[in-house]
This record gives sequence, C-alpha cells and structure tokens, in this order.
Amino acid sequence: MEAFKILPVLKKKLAFLSGGKDRRSGLILTIPLCTEQTSMEELSATLDYLLSIPSEKCKARGFTVIVDGRKSQWNIVKTVVLMLQNVIPAEVSLVCVVKPDEFWDKKVTHFCFWKEKDRLGFEVFEKFTKESTSLLDELIVINENEKGSQAEKDRSSESNILPSFDPETVLQTGHELLSELQQRRFNGSEGGGGGGTAWSPMDDELLAQPQVMKLLDSLREQYTKYQEVCRQRSKRSQLEEIQTKVMQVVNWLEGPGTEQLRTQWGIGDSIRASQALQQKHEEIESQHSEWFAVYVELNQQIAALLSAGDEEDLMELKGLQQQLSDACYRQASQLEFRQNILQSAHEFHMTAQDLSQQLDGLLGMLCADVAPADGAAIQQTLKHLEEKLKSVEGALQSLREKGQVLLDQMSTQTSFSYGKDVSIENKENIDHIHSVMEDMQLRKQRCEDMVDVRRLKMLQMVQLFKCEEDASQAVEWLGELLDALLKTHIRLGDDSQETKVLLEKHKKFVDVAQSTYDYGRQLLQATVVLCQSLRCTTRSSGDTLPRLNRVWKQFTVTSDERQHRLEMAIAFHTAAEKILRESPELAELMVDVEAYEEVETVGKGLLDRLTVPVIFPDGSEQFFGSPGDMASSAESIRERMKLVEEKRFLQEEAEQRLDEEALEAGPRES
Repeated sequence: MEAFKILPVLKKKLAFLSGGKDRRSGLILTIPLCTEQTSMEELSATLDYLLSIPSEKCKARGFTVIVDGRKSQWNIVKTVVLMLQNVIPAEVSLVCVVKPDEFWDKKVTHFCFWKEKDRLGFEVFEKFTKESTSLLDELIVINENEKGSQAEKDRSSESNILPSFDPETVLQTGHELLSELQQRRFNGSEGGGGGGTAWSPMDDELLAQPQVMKLLDSLREQYTKYQEVCRQRSKRSQLEEIQTKVMQVVNWLEGPGTEQLRTQWGIGDSIRASQALQQKHEEIESQHSEWFAVYVELNQQIAALLSAGDEEDLMELKGLQQQLSDACYRQASQLEFRQNILQSAHEFHMTAQDLSQQLDGLLGMLCADVAPADGAAIQQTLKHLEEKLKSVEGALQSLREKGQVLLDQMSTQTSFSYGKDVSIENKENIDHIHSVMEDMQLRKQRCEDMVDVRRLKMLQMVQLFKCEEDASQAVEWLGELLDALLKTHIRLGDDSQETKVLLEKHKKFVDVAQSTYDYGRQLLQATVVLCQSLRCTTRSSGDTLPRLNRVWKQFTVTSDERQHRLEMAIAFHTAAEKILRESPELAELMVDVEAYEEVETVGKGLLDRLTVPVIFPDGSEQFFGSPGDMASSAESIRERMKLVEEKRFLQEEAEQRLDEEALEAGPRES
C-alpha cells in the first residue's frame, strides 16, 4: 500500500507506531480514540498501512496495542477491540486499554473485554499448535531418515532436509505464548485476592499451558537432533565439494597444465625469440596462478576441517591435502625451473648480441682507412683499439659464463610429469649454445689477428711520423747552425795562433753540421722505406728533402767561405808576424821585399773578401755578421798592415843609411 493514496486519512492520526518496544521487543501500536465519531474503515486502512511497514521478523514478535479510550465512549473501544480480533489477530500479542471515565459505571463489560482478549490468545495457541505439530513431524522424519542406510541418504533430496516452518520462529512463538499464559494465570491470582470482581482463567487456558510446554520440549529435542543432522550433512557436503575441487585442480595440473609445459622446451635463438618464449611462459603462469589460488583456498578449508578434530575424516582429509600439495609443488617447481632457464637464456642472448655488436664495431674500425694527423692521434687510436679489444674479451668471458650457467641448468633438468625424456630437445639447445660461443670465439680471433696487423701498421706510422718529425728537426738544426755561422762566426783572430784555433773550431762546427745533415738524410730514407711498407705515398717527397738539401748547400757555401777567410787570415798573420817579430839587432831584422809584398797582397785580398757577400746557389746573398763587425775585422787587418808598412819604412831608412855609410867609407879607402 502506498502512502499517497490514503494521505488524507493518515493525516488524521487515527493510529501510529511510536517507535517504542515492549519487553519482548515487539512494536507498540497506539490508537488514540477521540470524542468524534471514528470511521472504522479509515482506522482499518490506517492499520493495514502501518502493519505493512515493519519486517516479517518484527511482525513475528507481535504487537502491543494501546487503545486510548479516555476521550471516547466505551462502545467505540469495544468495537475497536473486536476489529483487532477480526483484522490482525495473529500479529497482536497484547492489547492494553486505557479505560474511559465512566468505566466503573459499567462493570459488566470488564469480563467481556477479557473475553475478547482471550479469543485473540486462543487463535495464537491454535496457530502454534498447528505449526509446531507439523514441524515436529517433519523433524522426526528427517532425523529418522538420517539414521537409515547410506543409499537412502543418497536418495534423499535437498528439499527433504528443509522443514516447512522455521524452527527458530516456531520456538520463539511458543515461548512467547507460554509466557503470556503464565502471565495471565499470575494476573488472575492477584485479582482474586484484591476483593474486586476477579478474573478466572478458562479451562482451555489451564489445559493449553502444559500442552505448549510439552510441544516446546519435543521441538527442542528434535530441533537439536536436526541441527546435528544438518551439521553432519554440511560437513559431508563440504568434504565432497573439497574432494571434487581437489580432483579438478590435480587433474588440470597433471593434464592440460603439464601438457603446456611439455610443448615449451626451446630457449630461442635471439633476444626477440627468448622474449616471445618468456611472454608465453607468463601466460602459462597466469593460468596456473588461478589454480594455485584455488589450491590455497582448499588448503585453508582442509586445515580448518583438520583442526575440528573429527577422527573419521582425518585420514581422508590428510590424503587429499597431500595429493593436492604434491601436484601443486611439482608443477610450481617445473614452472620456476622453466622460468630460470628462460631468464638465463635471455641473458645469454643479450650478452651474445652485445658481443656481436662490439665485434661489428671493432671490425668496422679495423676495416676503415687510417689517416691520422700526427703521432698523438695514432697513440689515441691505438689506445681506443686496445680498449675495444679488452671490452670484447670481457664480453666473451661473460658469454662463456652465462652459457655455462645455462648448460648446467639444462644438464640438471628433470623429466616432466609421466617421465618424459627431454634429452633430445635439450641436445638442440645445447648445440645452439655451443655454436654461438664457438662462432663468437672465431670472430674474436679474427678481430685479434686484424688488431695485431693494425697495431703493427700503427706503430710503423708512429715511426714514420717520428722520422718525419726528426727530419724536420734536423732541417731546423741545420738552419740554426747556418744562422749561427753567419751571425757569430765572424772573427778572424788577432794573430796566427788565434786564427788557427778559430779554424779548428770551424772544422768541428762543420763536422757537427755534416752529422746533422747525414742524420736528416737517413731519417728521410727511413720514411721512404716505411711508406713503401705502408703502401702509401712517400711523405718525405714534399718539402722536407728539398729544404734539407737547400739549407745544406747554403751551409756548405758559407762554411767554405768562412774556411777560405780563416786560411787567408792565417797566411796574412803568419807573414806579418814574420816581419814584425822582435829582434835585438836591426841587421838581423832585414826582410826581403817579397815578404812585404806578400803581406800587402794577402791583406788587400782579405780586405776585399770581407766586403764580398756569400752568394747562395739560389742567387740570394748574405753577409757575415753586421757591418760593424765587418768594419772591426777590417780595422784589425789594416792596423797590422800599417805596422808592417812602418816596419818596411824603417827598414828602407836603415838600408839607405847603410848605403850612405858605405859610400862615405869608399873614398877614405881610396
């Protein structure tokens, strides 16, 4: 019934549920009667709506109805009570009437009120008797059938174990009825002692109380047996369900689960293939995990049943538990072993791919043309090459270790369920692993051989650069010697002895330049040989050899000129010293005219040579020292020539005096 349909009636508040409860937890229904005429139809509709609100469980406890008749006439109160008896006799457990003011004026109606109330209680008694008797018969049948043979138990259907009425509800109703009967009897005895008009229980009520007690005792006894029957059947049903699920798990693991693992034995030949196998294995593990979850649940259920301690089921439960655990652990170990092999295979393929890439990079580096700019670049390239080779060696060693780990795992691999031999499949995997490691070893050996050739070539190139560098250095040294010869080797000496010393130093200086030139020539010849060995163009055919030859020719011309000047200076000083040497007697100092002429000729020739520049083969010219240095040397020669000239003049004067003395002595003798 929907409230909006009778909303005007509900607003009159002819009856209401206050929310309170009696001592039996029953709801309290209040009917406030007023002085105005109350419509029974509206009151009936209000009661129907209010009684549709509580749940069935609440209704089963019964209602306590309070009829407030203080503001109404007694005939209306009586009509309301009769309506309760006709409309809701089963739901009403107690009716309380608040008496009107003129209640004591009509004492005869007091008995009639209790009579109406007794009729309500009698209908509850009849209902309880009917339900309890029917329930008792059903429980007896169920309990007796449980004692029959196992075949009869198997034939009994699921519906036979469910009675028509709820035993808990029927027992509660009986207890409430018995309590009501006992309360009425107690109230009756109290009323008799009060001196007023006493209420006496009817004969039916006196007979109903022991009947209710007997039914309750029988119900409790049969219900206890029924509960044990239900417990045994529930345990047996749970055991059968567990056994069925255990066999489902075991059959799947030993059937489709094992078959899935049988078909997965390869390790792949690349990273992509091993990843695909790992993905497939994860799918297999995902399927197994669902069954393993069932295993965990079943194991908990079995452990709970074992803790109950039923001796008759212990052996069967332990057997199921052991069978389930063996199948799951065996399959889990096979999954883990397969996962470990796939992981090792993936690492092996990753290492093999990394090593292959390193070998390809090293091979590409070895096949590329080498065109370093200098020796430092070659040294850097050699260092990089050695690092690459060392990295390859480390990767190959890692590949051997991972391959051995994988081989050891496969050598310890056990047969799958039902004793399948996997040696044939493993042989293909083992051959593949050995093939990969041997191929990598051969590739690494070839690269090592090429590295040795490249290393030799690099060392030759280092030697070539060194020779070219040293040859260029020889050219620089020779140029420095030439520069020193022109700028610092300018003195001619003040006497013959000093000039001879300068000449000896000059010869040693020339020897040093000669060895430098020879060293440069040898280095350039070595570069020619190295270039021929390296099959490259002769690098010394550039400007190093022409520069060396050009500087050497310039040095040769300069050194020859220097030597000629020193030799002329020695001749000049020797002749001059012969004339100018000191003597105690003038007669002994007479020198031939040729000696004076020689000094003069050599001196003039030397002075003329000092003014002449050194002319190189390419036509360029270069003077020894600065003009001041040349003037100083010339001045020294002129001073010596002046002394010789003075000596000659003195000698001529001496000779003239001697001639004059001889002429004078001649006449005297005659």
